[in-house]
Amino acid sequence: MEFSIAALTDADVPAVVDLCREALDLPEDAAEADRIVARIREQPGIGFVATADGELAGVVLGSSSQRDDSIGHVDLIAVRPAARRQGIGRALLVRAEGALAGRGAVEVLLAGNPPYYAWPGIDVRYTPAVCAATALGYEQDRTAWNMTADLTGLRPTEAAEERLAASGVTIRRAEPGDVPALVDFAEANFSDSWAGEVSDSVGRPGAGCHIALREAEVLGFAAYGSSRPSWFGPMGTAPAAQGLGIGGVLLRRCLRDLRDAGYEQAQIGWVGPVPFYASAVGARIERVFFLYRKQL
Repeated sequence: MEFSIAALTDADVPAVVDLCREALDLPEDAAEADRIVARIREQPGIGFVATADGELAGVVLGSSSQRDDSIGHVDLIAVRPAARRQGIGRALLVRAEGALAGRGAVEVLLAGNPPYYAWPGIDVRYTPAVCAATALGYEQDRTAWNMTADLTGLRPTEAAEERLAASGVTIRRAEPGDVPALVDFAEANFSDSWAGEVSDSVGRPGAGCHIALREAEVLGFAAYGSSRPSWFGPMGTAPAAQGLGIGGVLLRRCLRDLRDAGYEQAQIGWVGPVPFYASAVGARIERVFFLYRKQL
């Protein structure tokens, strides 16, 4: 199959979304193709499309690390099923590597670039992508996982909120005026990338954030919808406030919002404390991702 590769333009985006709806093999990814493409493209980056027989056949999107310009990320690569095994994916990835190198990258990761990411890495069920990464010289770096939460049987939070209120802790929905304090709290206690995800969740359609306060002091937060509509996270509680039950209330408040928006399940993305989520809402590990890196 003959194909050509060109830089992605804004005019290509609708066709790219249509391609991803077909090329993303997992239904939960294909269903959110428009949001995935839009979220990744919110950060300045690189993009290329492959065309074969007059039809868009593949796409790759990449970006420089938010923390280190010497690290590049491949955020999305997709090839139409009928055009696979023709060298298109390999050619797109090589073109992306060259473009990222031109931006100063000496290493490329096949891994999410928070806060603008759609996956932690390659879902292990995308077996052709795992094989392609290995064939192109990428080495597996880490493993990450999501947990799935059933939203149909969430426990209420009212009694826990009353108990916290009696000790001076207020739980409420975050508002735009809370963003500076939330960003400061996330940066001081967690990471810059979490600060970006939290700030992007406040006021974004289909997203939200809940906050725990003692007077004006932020004790914790939980957010959802920043990376993808059906994904929860990040969430964090101040070390001094852990053990009070704040996290469980914040979590269930966010999941209740997702349930009210029509979701029956939610993905808890890039999970750290598996036992907490398993105990708090009966979440289970379901999506597993391999993260890869390659020295250029």
